Amino acid sequence: MTTEAAATHTAGAVPAPTVKCLVWDLDDTVWNGTVLEGDAPQPFPEVLATLRALDERGILHAVASRGDHATATAHLQALGIEELFTVLEIGWGAKSDAVRHVAEAINIGIDTVAFIDNDAVERAEVAAAHPAVRVYAAEQAAGLPDLTAFQPPFVTDESRGRRHLYRGELSRKRAQETYTGLAKDFLATLGLVLTVRRATETDLERAHELTVRTHQLNTTGRTYDMSQLRELLASPAHQVLVASLEDRFGSYGTIGLALTELTGTDSVLKLLLLSCRVMSRGVGPALIGHLVRDALADGRRPVAEFVPTEVNRVMLVNLRFSGFDVIERTGDRVLLGFDPAAAPPAQDGAVRVVAAA
Repeated sequence: MTTEAAATHTAGAVPAPTVKCLVWDLDDTVWNGTVLEGDAPQPFPEVLATLRALDERGILHAVASRGDHATATAHLQALGIEELFTVLEIGWGAKSDAVRHVAEAINIGIDTVAFIDNDAVERAEVAAAHPAVRVYAAEQAAGLPDLTAFQPPFVTDESRGRRHLYRGELSRKRAQETYTGLAKDFLATLGLVLTVRRATETDLERAHELTVRTHQLNTTGRTYDMSQLRELLASPAHQVLVASLEDRFGSYGTIGLALTELTGTDSVLKLLLLSCRVMSRGVGPALIGHLVRDALADGRRPVAEFVPTEVNRVMLVNLRFSGFDVIERTGDRVLLGFDPAAAPPAQDGAVRVVAAA
């Protein structure tokens, strides 16, 4: 599979999704030579250009290469390019296994992975094991940024820093795997800080991306295009909030969006969504608690809409545990309310909430 036309699953099928991660062989692909043969090979200039161009678009890089892990990693570090790669799968197993491990490590679909190698046999092995993976020859490296498969529909400041987000997440996973206490105690060690603020024009692309990509942690399943979000930002009857998260390992980026409509004496949560990456961090109750306290402080009753989908029940659970009770059912739509006479939710737990101007 060496042409862009081949980068679809089957003839007549819709094009494969944009590549999220490009997995590289090293010897004679990233650099000219073989490290284990005593060479000190330098990276091909066109490879460096492609690595940096795709990184700027938020496309991750990883390694699936044969060789000694410590030796290859040391050479990547000596060249100053190790930090460009999110996952390093270097050893003596099958390349197809390494590619699968990369997809699993960063939790993306195998159909969003591409693989590049100078060896036709290795490319064939990966293609046979993973037909959805787009496979390229090493000599195609310079032209990859020009292919549609490597051109995301939009690029945000956050996507430009995606590599740092994923490297931080892998560090968290390693820390959690070696932690011997309870899960809730591990969360307390992270120093989680959730920052909630009014969205601005510069947040619109990321907000749109969240509504399109986030399905499991979406209270209503609604999506909004850029023009709709821009209208809501300008509306005095609506509040559009974005939430970002960070901990001692770094930033998770913008991970939440809340859309509230002010009607009469109610503050109606029309949409609340969170990135699935933070599902286990206790962010849902923390953000809902903040929204409730903010509405009560404004003299309004907190109300929330919920529309069930096949995968979003956890959001209803979050609302119920945060003190919301069902007050109305209309078809699939559920309206929940928080009793204004009740005590507002305390800000406790592992997540500290900060309201930014």
